Amino acid sequence: MMPAVHSDAERLELARRLARERDWVNALALLKPYIDRNAGSASVDEAIYLLGECYLYTKDYPNAAVEFERLERDYPESDSSGAAAFRLGEALFGQSRPPDFDQEFTAKALEQWQRYRRDYPGHWLEAEADRRIATCRARLASKLLSTAELYLKLRQIEPARVYFRRVEEEYADTPLVGDAMIGGARCDALQGRTAEAIAYLKELETRFAGQPLGARAAQERARIERMGNVRPPKEVHRIPDTPP
Repeated sequence: MMPAVHSDAERLELARRLARERDWVNALALLKPYIDRNAGSASVDEAIYLLGECYLYTKDYPNAAVEFERLERDYPESDSSGAAAFRLGEALFGQSRPPDFDQEFTAKALEQWQRYRRDYPGHWLEAEADRRIATCRARLASKLLSTAELYLKLRQIEPARVYFRRVEEEYADTPLVGDAMIGGARCDALQGRTAEAIAYLKELETRFAGQPLGARAAQERARIERMGNVRPPKEVHRIPDTPP
């Protein structure tokens, strides 16, 4: 049971204490009326930030995003604006779907964290933002790679090649770039260009000798050599503008 409060100042102080104790639900119940009645107070920006955190930690990501956006928009000089910019990325990422689905909110979270890094250099959460940016980029690369693999299974080689190439060109900093490189060689082999595929895989073996990518390239080369000539697909399909 929450203690009685007799003023808005007490209400905010109790909300602070409950938030420190991770009692997000009760803190939220105190913060909403405080903000409604104290729009011009010196502490309203802090209350809005705390409210956003309460929504965030109860996994109400859309409402969390609303509060963090509100703080950035209406109180840009607030001491909490940098943290709000970071937390907004969390609220957006919390709405993202698993890698096999549309990645709209992953892309929005990535853009938000990149904006945070640009607008708040030296902020205390920047190292964590860098880790979140890497996570988003890996997930987006994974989506492209999954699309490429699907096209490959359907023997639609040129669309598959387009998506493998996109991973190489747009996400070369992610761990999945090696899969895309090998995927390009697989496309060559399936189109009957076995010699080109083997030559490229040998190049990868040399460039990445002693590394996992070099070992995987060697395994794929050996597999293609065992298969010999691979029959190309019977028809060429139009390359789609967007992933299926």
